[in-house]
Amino acid sequence: MSAQHERLRMMLTAALFAAIIGIFAQITIPLPLVPITGQTLAVGLAATILGSRYGALAALLYMLIGAAGLPVFSGMSGGMGIIFGPTGGYIISFVLSAFFIGWYIEKTKPTVLQAFLANIIGMVINLAFGTVWLKIFAELGWVEAFASGFIPFIIGGIIKAFLAAWIGIQARKRLASARLLPQSAYNHTA
Repeated sequence: MSAQHERLRMMLTAALFAAIIGIFAQITIPLPLVPITGQTLAVGLAATILGSRYGALAALLYMLIGAAGLPVFSGMSGGMGIIFGPTGGYIISFVLSAFFIGWYIEKTKPTVLQAFLANIIGMVINLAFGTVWLKIFAELGWVEAFASGFIPFIIGGIIKAFLAAWIGIQARKRLASARLLPQSAYNHTA
């Protein structure tokens, strides 16, 4: 397969993962300021399976589709008002988080442990960026922002990081053995 075909296939796969993130976003546990959603699990899966470049592309596409008004954000919402609202920082940070997770796995051996560490750090990136954004846009103090935008999500984030690592590495192995990932992934799959 030519490099151009491989790139097109990965771009389409990233678009598919953007849709998966949108579907997972509808799995919510409501909390007062920021709900717990399946988005971060889907972002972790995209990054673990697709790597830095295409995992970040999936997160970026998801953010842009939602910003354009399609109801892909939590609670079937969408639009620029969400991006520039109190929870927008979490959504924006998905791109950074996905890039880091994929990059970390690419620079290490793609094992469940390494993917779990990458997803944990990705979770911290997401929560830290989102909490700062929440503080600014909801006009909260640091303690209140941290208490409502970071702490409630740690346990769920650890569970989602493990699931993204375990499921993602298993899927990555199968996709690599079926030659459905770029050639570079074949040489690095544990």
